[in-house]
Amino acid sequence: MSMFIDQTRLFVRSGDGGKGCVSFRREKYIPQGGPDGGDGGKGGDVVFVVDNGLSTLAEQRYRKRYEAPNGQGGSGARKTGRDGETLLVPVPPGTVVKDDENGEILADLVTPGQRFVIARGGMGGLGNQHFATSTRQTPRYAQPGLPGESLWVTLELKLLADVGLVGFPNAGKSTLIGRISRARPKVADYPFTTLTPNLGVVSGDEYRTFVVADIPGLIEGAHDGKGLGTRFLRHIERTRYLLMMADATGMADPSPAQALDTLRQELSAYDAHLAERPYCVAATKADAAEGAALAEIQDWAKEKGVPFFIISAVTGDGIDDLVRHLGDTVFALREQEEEAPVPETETSTHSVWDDE
Repeated sequence: MSMFIDQTRLFVRSGDGGKGCVSFRREKYIPQGGPDGGDGGKGGDVVFVVDNGLSTLAEQRYRKRYEAPNGQGGSGARKTGRDGETLLVPVPPGTVVKDDENGEILADLVTPGQRFVIARGGMGGLGNQHFATSTRQTPRYAQPGLPGESLWVTLELKLLADVGLVGFPNAGKSTLIGRISRARPKVADYPFTTLTPNLGVVSGDEYRTFVVADIPGLIEGAHDGKGLGTRFLRHIERTRYLLMMADATGMADPSPAQALDTLRQELSAYDAHLAERPYCVAATKADAAEGAALAEIQDWAKEKGVPFFIISAVTGDGIDDLVRHLGDTVFALREQEEEAPVPETETSTHSVWDDE
């Protein structure tokens, strides 16, 4: 099983253009032929391409440099040098490409097959055939190839899911995703059992499926990075719907209402759009629930005007109703969304040619 890697830094460099050639036609009966130096080939591009078979940035974590080959030099008889091959770098869906120097987002790669040219190869130099004039019929000059582009980039993976599970450590998120999907996260009775996000595919009614993301438990100060909060929070940025989960046993600290208030505050502090995302509330561990805690969670949900569920991932109580609600809501939200514009297949914000 590969390690889950959701952030890495790497160096990319496109190939240099090949040199133009200085050559003169020398054939039998044509001892004083004109210039026939060919052009250099273009350097290879470096291209990120979305591979739906990947779910982690592990390969890029351990290979830090991606350098495309140079173009070959031109030759006589007006022969152009071979272009450098394009270097394809596969990345998982949900990869955000940032300029490592200033943090600027260069690309948001979501759709399988989507491509992004991060570094364009240098143009090949012109051979001396291009520089002959009426007064200079034997030019002994050809252009060198232009250099390729190079930069350091940061790759960040944001999971693509329909529903994000949000709760304090030990709220029962991992147990729930294990119950409703084939995901098998580590589950234990102590905080921070989950240290990496988990994705589970849930089968709803009428053969409909949706994806649920279980992220490690949040704590107060998560939006500032406490408990690795900022690394975890980004995995629910793309979700359509949130499920807020609170422990109903009465043994958790802080209290259920305080926990839910804190979760809402952390979401808002991290990204105001997350606080506006539709959500529902589930009181977990109903098989061991304490009446006052259960009532506290229900009152909180009623005050916010959001759907409320009482569930036990251990016994299965309330699970069917919750899954039905999540599925109906997700598919309704999908229908409401406007079709996203088709991403350009090859784009780049880093090109020296754009300035010319």
